[in-house]
Formats: sequence, structure tokens, C-alpha cells
Amino acid sequence: MSIIGRIKKSSLTYSLFIVAFFAVLTVSAQDAASTQDGEALFKANCASCHAVKEKMIGPALKGIETRRSEEWILKWVKNSSAVIKSGDDYAVKLYNDNNKVAMPSFNLKDAEINSILAYIKVEAAKPDAVPGGAGVPGAAPVQEEKPIGLYLLIAAIVLLLLAGMLGRVQQILERTVRQREGLPEPVPMSRKAAAIHWARNNKKLVAVLLLVFVSWGSVKGWYTLKNIGVMQGYTPDQPIKYSHKLHAGEMQIQCIYCHSGAERGKVAGIPSANVCMNCHKYVRKGPETGTEEIAKIYKALDYDPDKGTYGPNPKPIQWVRVHNLPDLAYFNHGQHVAVGKIACQTCHGPVQDSMTVVGQYSPLTMGWCIDCHRRTEVKMAGNAYYNDYHKELLSKPGADSIITVSEIGGLECARCHY
Repeated sequence: MSIIGRIKKSSLTYSLFIVAFFAVLTVSAQDAASTQDGEALFKANCASCHAVKEKMIGPALKGIETRRSEEWILKWVKNSSAVIKSGDDYAVKLYNDNNKVAMPSFNLKDAEINSILAYIKVEAAKPDAVPGGAGVPGAAPVQEEKPIGLYLLIAAIVLLLLAGMLGRVQQILERTVRQREGLPEPVPMSRKAAAIHWARNNKKLVAVLLLVFVSWGSVKGWYTLKNIGVMQGYTPDQPIKYSHKLHAGEMQIQCIYCHSGAERGKVAGIPSANVCMNCHKYVRKGPETGTEEIAKIYKALDYDPDKGTYGPNPKPIQWVRVHNLPDLAYFNHGQHVAVGKIACQTCHGPVQDSMTVVGQYSPLTMGWCIDCHRRTEVKMAGNAYYNDYHKELLSKPGADSIITVSEIGGLECARCHY
């Protein structure tokens, strides 16, 4: 073999070493990437009912991998109703402890469920945040975890530099050998021509790179398009800083007191400032904001708190809407709250525990609603409307005592789109 051939072979070895090194780095980062995928899947499918460290609508998920086997968890996520019907003691206990509401069936692959479990395990291992730690003098700063993408970018830059150095060494060695053996210098090529020449001589590698790029772009594009119009997490600033945590949590004011339309009609409604005045005629100072925010209510109503009189120039409060379903979808609060006995927190999250500023907690997508209809048991006890209907449903072949909304037309398109 000639010296040039040996140099090219050594260059190939270096290239393989670089590829192998990058592959090892990718594998080492796989768990972190899986955790990131699991976080996205958790927020899209689980977060509306579960938290990692605290009980919400469903139980806390911390330590789930130690309580049940992976096989059991996969079956439960894919079809919890089937596991309950099988008589599994743990499944039946979960069902009874959670108001006899079965978890919906999720069309997830085993790898996706495992990535969710990986995310739960990582989140469970994190130390609990120090209450009031943010902004408190002397509190230890919270170290934010650096994204895996940053490490991959740094590694890619290092590998590109290494590849460039090796390529330069190869050129010098080839030129030296040509001079020693009296071989002519190769015809110089522009960068564009060199790139085309390289692509022609590495067609398989180019094809693989294109396939990977197209696949990656398709997946990213699909999730981007899928989330258009989904405003989960939207938390706008309001003209008056109203704390649900204070009013619904500490003061224990019922949701229906302010949002009275939720029991009677389609829209829950935003309370008028007069409803606020039922309390704030007498309560003029808040525990968190003092008199500043309450004074805004007085100003909107043109109310003089010292004289207890209203002026002639009231102005509406310009609240910023948070939850906004598309016009093509029909949703009735009264049907869900009064008839279905659905707790407000099922859709709006733990407003009484953590929302000093209210935000959109659930995705409110069609798939999310359908999953809820599949798992939510119809509250038929004490409702005369369902007496005969309940007997009719129970008399059907294969029927059991659990009647979900999906079995009374909850999956029919015309229920929400007509």
C-alpha cells in the first residue's frame, strides 16, 4: 500500500473515531433527551390530573416505578378500565380512592410511556423548592438545569474543530508525500466544487443525513402544527391583581359565589365589581397588596370609601380573557358543573393552592376533552332523569356498573360541533 493510501486509511480511522465519539456522546445524552420528551408527553397527557410530588385529581406519581412493575404500568396507561375489570387489587383500590373515576386510555407507545416514567423519576429526585425562596434575602439561589441541547452544541463544535484539524493534517501529509514521490499537485477546486465532489463520493452518507434531517423536521413540524392555538400556560397580567390563592384558598370563597353562571348556563361569567363590593365595602386593605389593588375597584365604580357613596362615572374593568374555546366548539358550564358534578379544578387546576395570577391550566384540546369523556363516570345517583336510562344501559350485553360519558353519547361529534 502506498504512503498516500496509508494516510487516507488513517484519515478514515480518525473519521470513524470522531463518529464513534459523537455516537457515545449521543447515547450518554439519551436519558436526558428521553426526559425532555417525557416532560412534553407528561404535560400533554398527565398534568391535567397528576403532579409528581403532590396529589391532585389523581394520586402523586412519585415512586410509581417502585410501587408497580413496568408491565403493569404499561397496561394501566393503555387501558386502565381493563385492568380494573380484571380484578387487580391495586387497580380497584385506585379506582375506589379516586371517586370511582377510571383513568382514560392513552394511545402511547411503550417507549413514550417509559420516557414519561423517566421524567417522573428525575422530577421526584429534585429537592423541594424552599417556600418563599425566590426573592427572599439570604435564600439560596436555585440552580437551573442546563438543557441537554447546549451540551450537544458544545460537543458538535469541538468535533467540527477536531475534524478540521485532522483534515488540515491530512492535506499537509498528502502534499509532502506528493513532493517526495514527484507526483503532480491536484487541480485546485473552489469550496462549492469541493463540496459537490465530496457529496458525489459519499452518496450513502449524504442520503442518511438527508433522511435523518427530513425525519427530524417532520416530527418537529408535526408537533409545532399540533400546538397551534393551544394556549396552555397562558397567564396574562390583569388590570387588578386578584389572587385566587388568597380568595379561593385562604378565604375559602366558593367558585360559584363569583362565577355564578357556571351552575346555570353556558358561560361561567366574570363577576361584576358590585360582587367584589359585597366584601370590599368593609375590607379596604389586603394582606398582600395593601390598599393599592382594592382602590382600583373603588375607582372603577367611582366609589368613595370614606363617604360610602357611588359617583356618576363608573367604568368597566378591562379584564383580559384567559380561556377561549374556538367558535366551532360548544361547551356548557352548567351541564358539566350542575349535572356532571365536575369540580372546577378538573379543568382549571389547583387555583386555590398556587394561582396568585390565574392562567390556563389545561390544554382544552379536543383530544383532552375526549379523554375526559372516556374516563369520567356519569353521576346517576339521585338524578331522576337517569333512572330508566341507567337500567337500560346496564341491561346491554357486556355492560358493567361503570357508565362513562362516552357511553351516553359523549364521543358524538354533534354534541360539541353543530
